[in-house]
Amino acid sequence: MGITPKGTGALTIYSLYQRELQTLAVYEKPHGIKCGTFGATASNTRHLATGDYKGVMNIWDVEVADVPLYSTQAHKSIVNAIDGCGGQNSGNGTPEIATCGQDGCVRVWDVRVAEPVVTLAFKEQDIGHDCWTVCFGNSYNNSERCIVSGYENGDVKLFDLRTNSVRWETNCQNGVVHVQFDQKNSEMNKLLVTTLHSNFRVYDLQTLHPEEGFTCITEKAHKSIIWQGHFLPQNRDLFMTSGGNGGLNLYKYHHPLSRTAKDADGRLYGVCGTVELLNSRVLSTQPIVSMDWSPDREGFCALACLDKTVRVYIVTDTNKL
Repeated sequence: MGITPKGTGALTIYSLYQRELQTLAVYEKPHGIKCGTFGATASNTRHLATGDYKGVMNIWDVEVADVPLYSTQAHKSIVNAIDGCGGQNSGNGTPEIATCGQDGCVRVWDVRVAEPVVTLAFKEQDIGHDCWTVCFGNSYNNSERCIVSGYENGDVKLFDLRTNSVRWETNCQNGVVHVQFDQKNSEMNKLLVTTLHSNFRVYDLQTLHPEEGFTCITEKAHKSIIWQGHFLPQNRDLFMTSGGNGGLNLYKYHHPLSRTAKDADGRLYGVCGTVELLNSRVLSTQPIVSMDWSPDREGFCALACLDKTVRVYIVTDTNKL
């Protein structure tokens, strides 16, 4: 997915055959495509939800992607990020899509209806900030579900969709580029937040202190923007970050002996573990702006760089780490 020099959208479908990527279909769309997700579709239907540079969200059948199955004006301008939940045979809750935009809004969509089911926006008297990233999590049954949004000013907000309220918020001091729960379809456990100024945070989400909130650890990486951070679906303690230096870093999170402690007033607060850098490799001279793990084949990951390449890598022995 991407944008052509003339501003139209590029959508190319590939198949991995042995050691080669084979092009199955190439589509040109009216507007550049900024983001996409399969998260709200069953694994056998292959419906791709995309957000474009004109604020439109479309859902495509990648087998025949000439005309969208669903289309709506999601935001006033660019859809910066998109995520899906309830699909891929997860079995927990209604399939929903979350989008965030340059207009500072976050919206949650049930594609069975035309209007968003939830809209999070700044008050008119407040100064709005671009929302750069959004993700689902805590979807461990048919009623519980949360979203986390990250903003250009460093804000991170956790919104509970069941209670329709902000559950927690904090600020990371610099722009939040990407957020992800360690698993969508289980009780929230860890949250990975990557930022503009070459650092990432891992929050322990098991214990919320009434004043201090969730505890976190902060690490430096890549000496540049950390564009993405993704937990391995098969092991929630392993995660990969991609950087503006064209590199990938593989980390393991080590839990502390006890995940809680008590403050002077006897109130519980969370205790974070440590992260270990397992491997680091620079793959390109240009930033790796997108990457994701395969949900089916452990260790397979696909990534896209600003050198106009798409690559597939295998991280071996992840089941032994």
